Amino acid sequence: MKGKIVKGIAGFYYVHNGTGLYECKAKGIFRKDNIKPLVGDDCEISVIDEEQKTGNIISILPRRNEIIRPAVANIDQALVIFAVNKPEPNLNLLDRFLIMMGRKDIPVIICFNKSDLATEEEIKRLRKIYADCELDLVFISARKGEGIDELKQLLVGKTTTVAGPSGVGKSTLINRLGGDIIMETGDISQKIERGKHTTRHSQFISLGDDTYILDTPGFSSLNVFCDTCEELAGFYPEFLKVTSDCRFQNCIHDSEPSCGVKAAVAHGDISSERYENYLIMLKEIKNRRQY
Repeated sequence: MKGKIVKGIAGFYYVHNGTGLYECKAKGIFRKDNIKPLVGDDCEISVIDEEQKTGNIISILPRRNEIIRPAVANIDQALVIFAVNKPEPNLNLLDRFLIMMGRKDIPVIICFNKSDLATEEEIKRLRKIYADCELDLVFISARKGEGIDELKQLLVGKTTTVAGPSGVGKSTLINRLGGDIIMETGDISQKIERGKHTTRHSQFISLGDDTYILDTPGFSSLNVFCDTCEELAGFYPEFLKVTSDCRFQNCIHDSEPSCGVKAAVAHGDISSERYENYLIMLKEIKNRRQY
């Protein structure tokens, strides 16, 4: 019997096959072959008890893609959610997520929540920073339902992984998107401005015909996934538009003279925030290569 893993908790995998939900364990062969079933995996199961809906996963079908953080498979796009404020958005963390998805050729929608708590200047600033990143950018208020219809249109017919740090309103948004889907939402701790009660496990939620979202636990840090400085620069679309102005063909836009990227930053054509985040990650790659 074939199905899709829609949730995984403590060694149990919940597989939906269109007619029911089966609680399954993974066969020992997966550990031997160093294969870990992921939420979103298409799989084959053997049924142990039809009445109790229990079984074993006996094979994982070929994956279209997979990512490690959040750990999901077979997705069409990623929806990364940050708050405009409360908490203040960590744009360095956001840029790292964009690069991680870029390495997997997975399109990203950036969603800034809590727009009702923001000034026009704050929204305008964020919109300008990501204007040239060649991705969809939406501003919403999940609490008030503002911008939800626009966001829904970007999700139709796709499997979307939803990711972002704790406390940005992911669960509230998914409640809005799913209508009667009930998820745990928590207040924001006034002291640290992070969610007290957040998603602990990835889970697969149907929003309609051929439209699914994967809710995933929040993250607070991400590594730099690039192997070389040149690879990192390639994930900045706004850089690629001006690299022809660089004197050196292998310019990494750091200390080189006559750099088209640095000139564009100085003229305000490239976001200084994005460039500063780039330099931070560039330094991490350089330091890693020394050891």
